[in-house]
Parts: sequence; C-alpha cells; structure tokens
Amino acid sequence: MRALTALWLLLRGGAHLLSGWWTIRTRFAGLTQTEREARVQQWAREFLRLWHIELEVRGQPPSRGPLLLVTNHISWLDILLLHAAGFCRFVAKSEVRRWPVIGVLATGAGTLYIERASRRDALRVVHHMKDALLRGEVVAVFPEGTSSDGAALLPFHANLIQAAISANAPVQPAALRFVDARTGQSSLAPIYVGEQTLLGSIWRTLTAPGLRAVLSYGQPQWPQGRQRRAWADDLRTQVQTLRAQ
Repeated sequence: MRALTALWLLLRGGAHLLSGWWTIRTRFAGLTQTEREARVQQWAREFLRLWHIELEVRGQPPSRGPLLLVTNHISWLDILLLHAAGFCRFVAKSEVRRWPVIGVLATGAGTLYIERASRRDALRVVHHMKDALLRGEVVAVFPEGTSSDGAALLPFHANLIQAAISANAPVQPAALRFVDARTGQSSLAPIYVGEQTLLGSIWRTLTAPGLRAVLSYGQPQWPQGRQRRAWADDLRTQVQTLRAQ
C-alpha cells in the first residue's frame, strides 16, 4: 500500500514540476520580480504539501536583503524547503542548468551557476553574488560544496563568503535536518550523497512513514573587518549549534 501511495505521489509531483515549468515559460516574462518571488514560494510550499512533507521553521527567515544565507546541505529537497520558508537566489552547480525541466525551474528562480572545479569561475560567481547583494537581494549558498548525510558537517569553503565582505552585507546561518514526524528521531530518508541515486532518494522520501524538515535560522552577523576563512569557520560552528538545538 505504501508503494502504491508513493507512485501516486510521484505522479502528482511530476505534474507539479511541469506546471511550474509551464508557468515560467509562459508567464514569468510579464511578472514583476516581487510577483515572481511570490510564485516561486507558493509553488515550493504546494510541492511540500503534495508530498506530505512537513516544514517546521524555527527562528526568523530573511524577508529582504541584502543578505547572504548559509546552510548545510543534505538533500535535493533543501532548495524547496528554503524557498518555501522565504524566497532566495541560490548558487548551484552548473550541471543543474542542463537538467530537463529542473533546469528551467532553477533558472526561472534566479539561480546563479558555478563550475565547481574552476577557481576562476568561483571568482566570477562571487562578483555576481556581490552585485545581487548590492541590489538588496537574498542569496543562499551551501558552503560545504556538496551534500552530506547530515550526521556531521563538512568543512565550509570560504570563497563564496567573500561576496558578503565585498558588499558589506550580513550573513545569516541556518541549519537543516530531517526527522521522523512521529518519533522526532533523525531521518536519513531524503539524503542524497555519494553513490546514491536521485530516484532512490526520492523513493525513500515518498515511502517514509512521516517526514518533517526542521529549518532553524540563526541571527544575521555583519562583516566588521572579518577575514573570510575565519568567518566561514565561525559560521560552520553556528550551523552546527543550530542543528543540535
């Protein structure tokens, strides 16, 4: 019975993806930036509702920029969860742009793409992040650089933190974790790491008996003469603290 339910949810999710794709291709050109952001947030919330994924928000999500949001990275669900809590522009690996349907959705939501293996491209992206922050936008990054199983944080890369220093913009730490909605114990169902496949992660998510995402926001902090490496280490400690609360 659980497998049949998962198949039904998979079909509904696919239809929702296509509806988002169609909206971006046919209607986004005529919308203001504020209207686009509202549509993206509404779409993300509806996706979570369709797949019976609860979202518990602790602390205060950013409502306006300039602000750089940094958080740990566990699953393909992370971007949806952060969009549902409050719209932000993401920095994502360049491969996402070429994914069918998903690439159009990500681009329509204002994603900035980075070639992760290129140091020169990181400098380019930092420049674009700085411009976005100077325009008063909220930009979100996963400073671990890749997803993990959520049990422990990977080291934070400091390169992208430079954008906040250059724009003199605050950085807000946030932490994600997934729990069994019935017991409150940590859940590994949505993780997408290593050799695991995206389809396998989606299937585990849909067949989990009850899933809750806990998204905890810390307090924004200003550069105030900080060096990016020391600041990245401090932000990692704060994200770790938020995860443990």
